[in-house]
Amino acid sequence: MKRRRRTEILIQENGQLAKKLSATIIDAYECKEILEPQYGLTMIKMRESAKKSLFYIGEVLITEAKVEISNCIGIGIVVGVEDELAKQLAIIDAAYKAELPETITWRDQLIEAEKQNTKERAKKQAELFKTKVSFETMEV
Repeated sequence: MKRRRRTEILIQENGQLAKKLSATIIDAYECKEILEPQYGLTMIKMRESAKKSLFYIGEVLITEAKVEISNCIGIGIVVGVEDELAKQLAIIDAAYKAELPETITWRDQLIEAEKQNTKERAKKQAELFKTKVSFETMEV
């Protein structure tokens, strides 16, 4: 599983899975905090639909953390003020980079969480569609 997909699943999930996965690593390995969670700003890219060109729409507040496990550095970046989640993501990233044996069992948990996220998103989408107004041509 690629890093981007894994991170999106962990962020969209309510944070319990990231906490659980990172706790298994903290209990078994030495986690050296390189960069404690800190705040910063990053630019957001958007694609202009007519010309298909990229431009920066603005800035967003992020929380970033870096952790080292078995000489492998992991990075966690989250939108907003999320100190714990950023650190947990950094630990998980470092565990994958170090190819720790615990990461093999995480794939099924991540896929299950992704399915749950998709179901919840579909449910919310269905609720929104119930309120959608249908504008049809009116006879005057």
